[in-house]
Amino acid sequence: MFDVTRYAVAADSIVEAGRFLYQQGWSPATSSNYSARIDAGHIAITVSGRHKGQLGAGDVMVVDLAGRPVQSDCRSSAETRLHTVLYEVFPNVGAVLHTHSVKATVISRMLPASQPLKLEGYELQKAFSGVDTHESVLSVPVFDNTQDIDALAEQTREWFRAHPEQPGYLIRGHGLYTWGKTMADCLRHVEAFEFLFDCELETMRIRP
Repeated sequence: MFDVTRYAVAADSIVEAGRFLYQQGWSPATSSNYSARIDAGHIAITVSGRHKGQLGAGDVMVVDLAGRPVQSDCRSSAETRLHTVLYEVFPNVGAVLHTHSVKATVISRMLPASQPLKLEGYELQKAFSGVDTHESVLSVPVFDNTQDIDALAEQTREWFRAHPEQPGYLIRGHGLYTWGKTMADCLRHVEAFEFLFDCELETMRIRP
């Protein structure tokens, strides 16, 4: 059983995030999925196929950390396990956002197979929790897109156990996953990533 009041708070944070991300053009139409922790065993997550700029309380459901619906006949995103593994690996994570921006999608397709996106020398790297200097390298892994979400979930689980300070990753031709202790932290990470993706793509344009 989960606390209904905590669910309501989590659902409200997801609805507000959806409006913001849609307005920025980072979550067009029914793409993307968002979640927030309710307690150690449950998360609130967007119902599959819902327009992210028009979310209401009925568009957010509860699942356990195995991805199973709790007290709901709705279906969560097919990518639910990509959310729940993050809550399992990182007990301090309070929110996970998956967005489908143009820049995240394009830059993920431009990188050679198995090559991460390396961000360095940017002042805005300090927007990520635990980073206190631009004199560092943020290596963002790019996982190949697949319809086998369980396999991808296990692949990401192993990677993040080995890289616990990582704030996000890309799925090739698909989008960005990022997380934080709070929804505010998570939204800050999305904004920072989008700025950095823009900088990298502009650099590629003027300096091929």
